Amino acid sequence: MLRLSDGAVGLLDWSGRLIAVSCLGVMFAALLTNVVLRYAFGSGIAWAYEIHALLLPWLVAGGVVIAAARGRNITVTLVPELAGAGTARLLAIAAQLAVLAICLGVLQSSRPILKAAQFQTLSTLGVRQIWGYASLVYAFGGMGVIAALTALRLVAGGDAPLRDPARASLS
Repeated sequence: MLRLSDGAVGLLDWSGRLIAVSCLGVMFAALLTNVVLRYAFGSGIAWAYEIHALLLPWLVAGGVVIAAARGRNITVTLVPELAGAGTARLLAIAAQLAVLAICLGVLQSSRPILKAAQFQTLSTLGVRQIWGYASLVYAFGGMGVIAALTALRLVAGGDAPLRDPARASLS
């Protein structure tokens, strides 16, 4: 079960990487092309001004899923570090269940926004904004799955996601 859990989290990590790199690549290419066209011909491509409205939310969602999969999201570790191993495990399970509950709450409360976005269209691209807002489902769905799998992993006696102690603080 732990190997299956690790595989699912790894798959989510790779999907986040693919999404983030793709979004960055397309946004950079569109911006570069638009700058070259504006300087060379005096006018650029109109859709390059709107593409970020679709891709930036996906870039952020990809980053959120990557951070969750790697256990690199923002955490406060003072209490678990002061507590014993058993208490720290219970706190970690409770934290993962809280993250899961929050993710489910966000997914449930975002349904009206997603329904409304079906009828909003970007003027130049002609693309419905639901494609940008769908990143909410990916981000919070991915984080929820990772939280559930991590909680199951902890209950089964496994460790939390690997963290590099040398890079524990990035501040």
